[in-house]
Amino acid sequence: MSQVPPGKLKEQEEGEEEGEGEEEDDDGDEEEEEDEEDEDEIVGLADYGDGADSFSDGDPENGGEGAFLDFNDPFSTEVKPRILLMGLRRSGKSSIQKVVFHKMSPNETLFLESTNKICREDDDYMEALARLHLTVTRAYKVNPDINFEIFIHKVDGLSDDHKIETQRDIHQRTSDDLADAGLEKIHLSFYLTSIYDHSIFEAFSKVVQKLIPQLPTLENLLNIFISNSGIEKAFLFDVVSKIYIATDSTPVDMQTYELSCDMIDVVIDISCIYGLKEDGAGTPYDKESTAIIKLNNTTVLYLKEVTKFLALVCFVREESFERKGLIDYNFHCFRKAIHEVFEVRMKVVKARKNQNQMQKSKRTTPNGTPRMPV
Repeated sequence: MSQVPPGKLKEQEEGEEEGEGEEEDDDGDEEEEEDEEDEDEIVGLADYGDGADSFSDGDPENGGEGAFLDFNDPFSTEVKPRILLMGLRRSGKSSIQKVVFHKMSPNETLFLESTNKICREDDDYMEALARLHLTVTRAYKVNPDINFEIFIHKVDGLSDDHKIETQRDIHQRTSDDLADAGLEKIHLSFYLTSIYDHSIFEAFSKVVQKLIPQLPTLENLLNIFISNSGIEKAFLFDVVSKIYIATDSTPVDMQTYELSCDMIDVVIDISCIYGLKEDGAGTPYDKESTAIIKLNNTTVLYLKEVTKFLALVCFVREESFERKGLIDYNFHCFRKAIHEVFEVRMKVVKARKNQNQMQKSKRTTPNGTPRMPV
Protein backbone atom coordinates (compact mmCIF):
# COMPACT_ATOMS: atom_id res chain seq x y z
CA MET A 1 0.00 0.00 0.00
CA SER A 2 1.41 3.36 -0.89
CA GLN A 3 0.57 7.00 -1.18
CA VAL A 4 0.68 7.91 -4.85
CA PRO A 5 0.16 11.43 -6.24
CA PRO A 6 -2.33 11.46 -9.14
CA GLY A 7 0.25 12.73 -11.63
CA LYS A 8 2.47 9.71 -10.97
CA LEU A 9 -0.22 7.03 -11.03
CA LYS A 10 -0.07 6.23 -14.72
CA GLU A 11 3.67 5.78 -14.67
CA GLN A 12 3.46 3.32 -11.80
CA GLU A 13 0.69 1.32 -13.47
CA GLU A 14 2.82 1.05 -16.61
CA GLY A 15 5.71 -0.14 -14.45
CA GLU A 16 3.49 -2.86 -12.99
CA GLU A 17 2.48 -3.98 -16.49
CA GLU A 18 6.13 -4.28 -17.46
CA GLY A 19 6.69 -6.41 -14.34
CA GLU A 20 3.84 -8.67 -15.39
CA GLY A 21 5.63 -9.38 -18.66
CA GLU A 22 8.45 -11.01 -16.74
CA GLU A 23 6.16 -13.62 -15.19
CA GLU A 24 5.80 -16.99 -16.96
CA ASP A 25 2.33 -18.38 -17.58
CA ASP A 26 2.09 -22.04 -16.57
CA ASP A 27 -1.10 -22.65 -18.55
CA GLY A 28 0.21 -21.15 -21.78
CA ASP A 29 -2.70 -18.71 -21.95
CA GLU A 30 -2.33 -15.57 -24.00
CA GLU A 31 -2.59 -11.86 -23.39
CA GLU A 32 -6.17 -12.00 -22.12
CA GLU A 33 -5.17 -13.72 -18.86
CA GLU A 34 -2.20 -11.34 -18.48
CA ASP A 35 -4.60 -8.39 -18.73
CA GLU A 36 -6.81 -9.97 -16.07
CA GLU A 37 -3.80 -10.36 -13.80
CA ASP A 38 -2.86 -6.70 -14.32
CA GLU A 39 -6.34 -5.65 -13.32
CA ASP A 40 -6.17 -7.84 -10.23
CA GLU A 41 -2.88 -6.29 -9.13
CA ILE A 42 -4.40 -2.87 -8.46
CA VAL A 43 -7.78 -3.00 -6.76
CA GLY A 44 -8.66 0.19 -4.93
CA LEU A 45 -7.81 3.85 -5.24
CA ALA A 46 -8.90 6.47 -2.69
CA ASP A 47 -8.60 10.24 -2.78
CA TYR A 48 -7.76 12.21 0.33
CA GLY A 49 -8.08 15.96 0.10
CA ASP A 50 -7.91 18.85 2.53
CA GLY A 51 -11.39 20.28 2.83
CA ALA A 52 -14.32 19.95 5.18
CA ASP A 53 -16.31 16.97 6.35
CA SER A 54 -17.17 14.80 3.39
CA PHE A 55 -16.29 11.26 2.41
CA SER A 56 -15.85 9.54 -0.93
CA ASP A 57 -14.40 6.24 -2.10
CA GLY A 58 -13.03 7.60 -5.33
CA ASP A 59 -15.74 5.73 -7.25
CA PRO A 60 -19.11 7.51 -7.35
CA GLU A 61 -20.78 4.65 -9.16
CA ASN A 62 -19.88 1.99 -6.63
CA GLY A 63 -19.33 3.75 -3.37
CA GLY A 64 -21.49 6.82 -3.25
CA GLU A 65 -20.58 9.36 -0.64
CA GLY A 66 -20.20 7.04 2.29
CA ALA A 67 -17.22 4.81 1.75
CA PHE A 68 -13.94 6.60 2.32
CA LEU A 69 -12.84 9.41 4.51
CA ASP A 70 -12.14 12.31 2.13
CA PHE A 71 -11.75 15.90 3.27
CA ASN A 72 -13.05 16.85 -0.16
CA ASP A 73 -12.24 20.42 -1.16
CA PRO A 74 -13.93 21.67 -4.35
CA PHE A 75 -11.64 24.72 -4.36
CA SER A 76 -8.39 22.80 -4.04
CA THR A 77 -5.80 23.39 -6.71
CA GLU A 78 -3.25 21.16 -5.00
CA VAL A 79 -2.39 17.58 -5.81
CA LYS A 80 -4.37 15.36 -3.44
CA PRO A 81 -2.66 12.35 -1.90
CA ARG A 82 -3.92 8.93 -2.89
CA ILE A 83 -3.91 5.43 -1.47
CA LEU A 84 -3.14 2.62 -3.90
CA LEU A 85 -3.92 -0.92 -2.77
CA MET A 86 -1.70 -3.51 -4.45
CA GLY A 87 -0.85 -7.19 -4.06
CA LEU A 88 -0.72 -10.60 -5.69
CA ARG A 89 -3.79 -12.59 -6.63
CA ARG A 90 -5.69 -14.07 -3.70
CA SER A 91 -3.84 -11.78 -1.29
CA GLY A 92 -7.10 -10.27 0.00
CA LYS A 93 -7.23 -6.85 -1.70
CA SER A 94 -10.91 -7.04 -2.65
CA SER A 95 -11.85 -8.39 0.77
CA ILE A 96 -10.09 -5.51 2.52
CA GLN A 97 -11.82 -2.97 0.31
CA LYS A 98 -15.27 -4.49 0.81
CA VAL A 99 -14.98 -5.02 4.58
CA VAL A 100 -13.40 -1.67 5.50
CA PHE A 101 -15.12 0.68 3.07
CA HIS A 102 -18.35 -1.06 2.04
CA LYS A 103 -19.39 -2.64 5.37
CA MET A 104 -19.40 -6.18 3.99
CA SER A 105 -19.32 -8.96 6.56
CA PRO A 106 -15.98 -10.85 6.55
CA ASN A 107 -17.83 -14.12 6.01
CA GLU A 108 -19.46 -12.74 2.85
CA THR A 109 -16.05 -12.18 1.26
CA LEU A 110 -15.80 -15.95 0.81
CA PHE A 111 -18.21 -15.54 -2.10
CA LEU A 112 -16.22 -12.84 -3.88
CA GLU A 113 -15.11 -13.77 -7.37
CA SER A 114 -11.58 -15.14 -7.42
CA THR A 115 -9.13 -16.53 -9.95
CA ASN A 116 -8.62 -20.21 -10.61
CA LYS A 117 -4.84 -20.05 -10.66
CA ILE A 118 -3.35 -22.23 -7.91
CA CYS A 119 0.23 -21.82 -6.67
CA ARG A 120 2.19 -23.41 -3.88
CA GLU A 121 2.31 -21.39 -0.67
CA ASP A 122 6.11 -21.09 -0.72
CA ASP A 123 6.05 -19.82 -4.29
CA ASP A 124 3.45 -17.19 -3.35
CA TYR A 125 5.54 -16.03 -0.41
CA MET A 126 8.74 -15.57 -2.40
CA GLU A 127 6.90 -14.09 -5.36
CA ALA A 128 5.20 -11.55 -3.10
CA LEU A 129 8.57 -10.49 -1.68
CA ALA A 130 10.04 -10.16 -5.16
CA ARG A 131 7.07 -8.16 -6.39
CA LEU A 132 7.20 -5.95 -3.28
CA HIS A 133 10.84 -5.12 -3.97
CA LEU A 134 10.11 -4.41 -7.64
CA THR A 135 7.15 -2.16 -6.82
CA VAL A 136 8.96 -0.23 -4.09
CA THR A 137 12.06 0.44 -6.18
CA ARG A 138 10.11 1.56 -9.25
CA ALA A 139 7.69 3.73 -7.30
CA TYR A 140 10.52 5.37 -5.37
CA LYS A 141 12.23 6.36 -8.62
CA VAL A 142 9.02 8.03 -9.78
CA ASN A 143 8.27 9.75 -6.47
CA PRO A 144 10.87 9.74 -3.66
CA ASP A 145 8.28 11.19 -1.24
CA ILE A 146 5.99 8.16 -1.47
CA ASN A 147 4.86 6.36 1.71
CA PHE A 148 4.97 2.57 1.72
CA GLU A 149 2.60 0.69 4.06
CA ILE A 150 3.02 -3.10 4.01
CA PHE A 151 0.04 -5.20 5.15
CA ILE A 152 1.04 -8.74 6.14
CA HIS A 153 -2.48 -9.99 5.57
CA LYS A 154 -4.49 -13.12 6.41
CA VAL A 155 -2.62 -13.76 9.67
CA ASP A 156 -5.75 -14.77 11.61
CA GLY A 157 -4.80 -18.45 11.39
CA LEU A 158 -1.31 -17.96 12.83
CA SER A 159 -0.20 -18.07 16.45
CA ASP A 160 1.14 -14.89 18.03
CA ASP A 161 4.71 -16.21 17.93
CA HIS A 162 4.37 -17.18 14.27
CA LYS A 163 2.98 -13.72 13.43
CA ILE A 164 5.94 -11.98 15.04
CA GLU A 165 8.40 -14.34 13.40
CA THR A 166 6.80 -13.81 9.98
CA GLN A 167 6.84 -10.04 10.33
CA ARG A 168 10.48 -10.11 11.42
CA ASP A 169 11.43 -12.34 8.47
CA ILE A 170 9.65 -10.13 5.92
CA HIS A 171 11.09 -6.98 7.42
CA GLN A 172 14.62 -8.43 7.35
CA ARG A 173 14.36 -9.72 3.77
CA THR A 174 12.95 -6.47 2.38
CA SER A 175 15.50 -4.36 4.27
CA ASP A 176 18.37 -6.50 2.96
CA ASP A 177 17.07 -6.30 -0.61
CA LEU A 178 16.75 -2.52 -0.43
CA ALA A 179 20.21 -2.22 1.12
CA ASP A 180 21.69 -4.32 -1.71
CA ALA A 181 20.02 -1.94 -4.19
CA GLY A 182 21.45 1.11 -2.39
CA LEU A 183 18.02 2.29 -1.23
CA GLU A 184 18.46 2.25 2.55
CA LYS A 185 16.62 5.59 2.83
CA ILE A 186 13.28 4.02 1.95
CA HIS A 187 11.11 3.55 5.04
CA LEU A 188 8.60 0.69 5.11
CA SER A 189 5.85 0.40 7.72
CA PHE A 190 4.56 -3.11 8.49
CA TYR A 191 1.14 -4.14 9.85
CA LEU A 192 -0.26 -7.58 10.75
CA THR A 193 -3.84 -7.57 9.46
CA SER A 194 -6.94 -9.69 9.09
CA ILE A 195 -10.51 -8.92 8.07
CA TYR A 196 -11.80 -11.18 10.84
CA ASP A 197 -10.77 -8.81 13.63
CA HIS A 198 -10.18 -5.07 13.99
CA SER A 199 -6.52 -5.16 12.97
CA ILE A 200 -7.29 -4.12 9.39
CA PHE A 201 -9.25 -1.08 10.63
CA GLU A 202 -6.49 -0.04 13.00
CA ALA A 203 -3.89 -0.39 10.24
CA PHE A 204 -5.92 1.73 7.83
CA SER A 205 -6.42 4.29 10.58
CA LYS A 206 -2.67 4.77 10.90
CA VAL A 207 -2.29 4.96 7.12
CA VAL A 208 -5.01 7.58 6.73
CA GLN A 209 -3.67 9.70 9.60
CA LYS A 210 -0.44 10.22 7.65
CA LEU A 211 -2.49 11.87 4.89
CA ILE A 212 -4.29 14.42 7.09
CA PRO A 213 -2.37 17.71 7.32
CA GLN A 214 -4.52 18.85 10.25
CA LEU A 215 -3.61 15.79 12.37
CA PRO A 216 -1.37 17.62 14.90
CA THR A 217 -4.12 20.19 15.48
CA LEU A 218 -6.77 17.48 15.94
CA GLU A 219 -4.60 15.58 18.41
CA ASN A 220 -3.91 18.75 20.38
CA LEU A 221 -7.63 19.55 20.58
CA LEU A 222 -8.35 16.03 21.83
CA ASN A 223 -5.62 16.32 24.50
CA ILE A 224 -7.09 19.60 25.73
CA PHE A 225 -10.60 18.14 25.74
CA ILE A 226 -9.83 15.00 27.75
CA SER A 227 -7.57 16.77 30.25
CA ASN A 228 -10.29 19.28 31.12
CA SER A 229 -13.14 16.78 31.15
CA GLY A 230 -11.76 13.88 33.20
CA ILE A 231 -11.86 11.56 30.17
CA GLU A 232 -9.46 8.64 29.92
CA LYS A 233 -9.42 8.09 26.15
CA ALA A 234 -11.03 9.69 23.10
CA PHE A 235 -11.19 8.79 19.39
CA LEU A 236 -12.36 10.86 16.42
CA PHE A 237 -13.98 8.30 14.11
CA ASP A 238 -15.14 8.12 10.53
CA VAL A 239 -18.56 6.61 11.23
CA VAL A 240 -18.85 4.75 7.93
CA SER A 241 -15.51 2.94 7.77
CA LYS A 242 -14.74 2.93 11.55
CA ILE A 243 -11.32 4.39 10.84
CA TYR A 244 -10.18 6.73 13.58
CA ILE A 245 -8.61 9.82 12.03
CA ALA A 246 -7.21 11.10 15.33
CA THR A 247 -6.86 10.23 18.99
CA ASP A 248 -5.22 11.76 22.05
CA SER A 249 -1.61 11.20 23.02
CA THR A 250 -2.28 8.29 25.39
CA PRO A 251 -1.42 4.82 23.99
CA VAL A 252 -4.09 3.05 21.94
CA ASP A 253 -5.28 -0.21 23.47
CA MET A 254 -6.69 -2.71 20.97
CA GLN A 255 -9.58 -3.64 23.25
CA THR A 256 -10.51 0.02 23.66
CA TYR A 257 -10.51 0.49 19.90
CA GLU A 258 -12.64 -2.63 19.37
CA LEU A 259 -15.20 -1.42 21.93
CA SER A 260 -15.40 1.92 20.12
CA CYS A 261 -16.03 0.19 16.78
CA ASP A 262 -18.71 -2.02 18.35
CA MET A 263 -20.40 1.02 19.85
CA ILE A 264 -20.58 2.74 16.46
CA ASP A 265 -22.14 -0.40 14.97
CA VAL A 266 -24.73 -0.54 17.76
CA VAL A 267 -25.64 3.14 17.36
CA ILE A 268 -26.02 2.92 13.57
CA ASP A 269 -27.95 -0.37 13.66
CA ILE A 270 -30.41 0.84 16.30
CA SER A 271 -30.83 4.18 14.53
CA CYS A 272 -31.61 2.39 11.28
CA ILE A 273 -34.41 0.51 13.05
CA TYR A 274 -35.84 3.14 15.38
CA GLY A 275 -34.35 6.46 14.25
CA LEU A 276 -35.93 6.80 10.81
CA LYS A 277 -39.40 8.10 10.05
CA GLU A 278 -42.27 5.80 9.12
CA ASP A 279 -41.76 6.49 5.42
CA GLY A 280 -38.05 5.69 5.76
CA ALA A 281 -36.98 9.31 5.41
CA GLY A 282 -34.07 10.72 7.36
CA THR A 283 -30.59 9.41 8.13
CA PRO A 284 -29.45 7.02 10.87
CA TYR A 285 -26.70 9.45 11.89
CA ASP A 286 -27.26 13.19 12.29
CA LYS A 287 -26.47 16.13 14.58
CA GLU A 288 -28.78 14.70 17.28
CA SER A 289 -26.93 11.37 17.43
CA THR A 290 -25.59 10.53 20.88
CA ALA A 291 -25.22 7.36 22.91
CA ILE A 292 -24.20 6.25 26.41
CA ILE A 293 -23.17 2.68 27.24
CA LYS A 294 -22.20 1.66 30.78
CA LEU A 295 -19.88 -1.31 31.11
CA ASN A 296 -19.64 -3.62 34.12
CA ASN A 297 -16.16 -2.33 35.02
CA THR A 298 -17.31 1.21 36.03
CA THR A 299 -16.42 2.54 32.58
CA VAL A 300 -18.83 4.62 30.49
CA LEU A 301 -18.68 4.86 26.68
CA TYR A 302 -19.94 8.20 25.41
CA LEU A 303 -20.56 8.93 21.71
CA LYS A 304 -21.34 12.36 20.26
CA GLU A 305 -21.79 13.63 16.71
CA VAL A 306 -19.06 16.03 15.52
CA THR A 307 -19.92 16.36 11.83
CA LYS A 308 -22.30 14.37 9.66
CA PHE A 309 -19.48 11.87 9.05
CA LEU A 310 -17.38 12.14 12.22
CA ALA A 311 -18.10 10.97 15.75
CA LEU A 312 -16.28 11.39 19.05
CA VAL A 313 -16.11 8.25 21.20
CA CYS A 314 -14.93 8.75 24.80
CA PHE A 315 -14.06 6.43 27.68
CA VAL A 316 -14.99 7.90 31.06
CA ARG A 317 -15.05 6.58 34.61
CA GLU A 318 -18.50 6.60 36.23
CA GLU A 319 -17.41 9.06 38.91
CA SER A 320 -16.12 11.46 36.23
CA PHE A 321 -19.26 11.03 34.14
CA GLU A 322 -21.32 12.45 36.98
CA ARG A 323 -20.04 15.82 35.73
CA LYS A 324 -21.74 15.26 32.38
CA GLY A 325 -22.65 18.95 32.12
CA LEU A 326 -18.98 19.90 32.14
CA ILE A 327 -18.17 17.23 29.55
CA ASP A 328 -20.98 18.43 27.26
CA TYR A 329 -19.86 22.05 27.54
CA ASN A 330 -16.25 21.13 26.73
CA PHE A 331 -17.48 18.97 23.86
CA HIS A 332 -19.39 21.95 22.45
CA CYS A 333 -16.14 23.96 22.46
CA PHE A 334 -14.26 21.03 20.94
CA ARG A 335 -16.84 20.57 18.17
CA LYS A 336 -16.74 24.27 17.34
CA ALA A 337 -12.94 24.17 17.13
CA ILE A 338 -13.02 21.16 14.78
CA HIS A 339 -15.29 23.03 12.38
CA GLU A 340 -13.06 26.09 12.55
CA VAL A 341 -9.98 24.01 11.68
CA PHE A 342 -11.48 22.92 8.39
CA GLU A 343 -13.09 26.30 7.69
CA VAL A 344 -9.65 27.95 7.90
CA ARG A 345 -8.28 25.40 5.46
CA MET A 346 -11.17 26.02 3.08
CA LYS A 347 -10.59 29.77 3.17
CA VAL A 348 -6.86 29.37 2.50
CA VAL A 349 -7.41 27.07 -0.46
CA LYS A 350 -10.19 29.24 -1.87
CA ALA A 351 -8.00 32.35 -1.59
CA ARG A 352 -5.19 30.48 -3.35
CA LYS A 353 -7.53 29.51 -6.18
CA ASN A 354 -8.73 33.09 -6.59
CA GLN A 355 -5.13 34.26 -6.69
CA ASN A 356 -4.29 31.74 -9.40
CA GLN A 357 -7.29 32.83 -11.43
CA MET A 358 -6.26 36.48 -11.15
CA GLN A 359 -2.73 35.65 -12.31
CA LYS A 360 -4.12 33.77 -15.31
CA SER A 361 -6.44 36.64 -16.22
CA LYS A 362 -3.54 39.10 -16.14
CA ARG A 363 -1.63 37.01 -18.66
CA THR A 364 -4.46 37.10 -21.23
CA THR A 365 -6.32 39.84 -23.09
CA PRO A 366 -10.14 39.88 -23.20
CA ASN A 367 -10.12 37.95 -26.49
CA GLY A 368 -7.92 35.24 -24.96
CA THR A 369 -4.70 36.20 -26.73
CA PRO A 370 -1.64 35.97 -24.46
CA ARG A 371 -0.08 39.31 -23.61
CA MET A 372 3.34 39.97 -25.05
CA PRO A 373 6.08 40.92 -22.58
CA VAL A 374 6.95 44.60 -22.61
